[in-house]
Amino acid sequence: MRRPYRELPQNVKALGLVSLANDASSEMVIPLLPAFVTQVLGLGPAFLGTLEGIAESTASILKLVAGWHSDRIRRRKAFALTGYGLSNLVRPLIGLATAGWHVLLLRFADRVGKGIRTSPRDAIVAAAVEPGQRGLAFGYQRAMDNLGATVGPLCAALLLWLLPGQLRLVLLLSLVPGVVAVLLLASRVRERREEAAPPAPAPATTSALAGGVPAGSFRTYLAAVVLFTLGNSSDVFLVLRAQELGVAVALVPIVWTVFSLVRALTAAPGGQLSDRIGRRPSIIAGWLLYAAVYLGFALARSAWQAWALFAVYGVYYGLVEGPERALVADLVASDQRGRAFGWFHLCVGIGALPASLVFGLIWRAHGAAPAFTLGAILALAASAVLLGMKRGALAMRAPSS
Repeated sequence: MRRPYRELPQNVKALGLVSLANDASSEMVIPLLPAFVTQVLGLGPAFLGTLEGIAESTASILKLVAGWHSDRIRRRKAFALTGYGLSNLVRPLIGLATAGWHVLLLRFADRVGKGIRTSPRDAIVAAAVEPGQRGLAFGYQRAMDNLGATVGPLCAALLLWLLPGQLRLVLLLSLVPGVVAVLLLASRVRERREEAAPPAPAPATTSALAGGVPAGSFRTYLAAVVLFTLGNSSDVFLVLRAQELGVAVALVPIVWTVFSLVRALTAAPGGQLSDRIGRRPSIIAGWLLYAAVYLGFALARSAWQAWALFAVYGVYYGLVEGPERALVADLVASDQRGRAFGWFHLCVGIGALPASLVFGLIWRAHGAAPAFTLGAILALAASAVLLGMKRGALAMRAPSS
């Protein structure tokens, strides 16, 4: 059977391996974070929302800054290496935390690393392939990322089985796959010198978005992304909801594994599908599925429903992760991809902080159902905005390199 991903360039495949190892490390930590914060440190959902909102918003701001600077100097790998190195150095130290502010500081530093690496890495992927392969390339990268997110919780579950209750030790051992990720990036990814371009304007100015970028389509797309993200709270709330529905803490890594495996299996086909039918239909389908899953979590009453909803939630990611990034690359010139990806990720971050904060506060005041229902409504509204865009605005833009 023909496997299109085998035709992808070396840099795309290598970055896929980096993502696999890095996410194996990260996902040994993230599924256990709600239990660690609430049970070990004795904090609640509101703190969890604050923690995740601040962490993700910080990362998103830095994605713009790092993307802009990588455009300016036309070097991407150094940013990626610095970012992956920082995250994988500080993330395991959460296992040593004894207070909420310790977790907040370390999670903040972890997301600083993510902010530094993400936009330059995405620009490397976009530069490595032709326009007709972008969906597949980004889908493959996300598939490997999600495969790592499958391996990580399995490792965590095995360690918890061998060492019952040793959450701190599991968090510390996440250092091992993190080191592998950094070594793979340093040795396997080759920097491709991009053609000279005029210096990019400062990212704080309006022209940083408009210079050479098709303003109407790109800005409307970003507006839809912001609206969707306002209802897209941290996935740790889904873990917390699963526990509320009766899923034992020891089984949470397995639930996360099922979710991540579905993401891994659907990401590359979802990206390739967008190469064939267009980015907008793929993204809208994913956002509508997201709305259905959130309504499901609002109405769920038993543990088996949480398992099923997590699996369907993975399909949502498979439909949108590659196409959302590919559409950014479609709409901008090659010398602006770093900051364009930065603006995209910044818009996600703009919505991330209020999304998680509001979600946590609504949950505390009124329960889980109203919080999940609000997320579903905002996803439907964002789908309507994207659906209302002119078809021509989402046509693939010919690359300049």
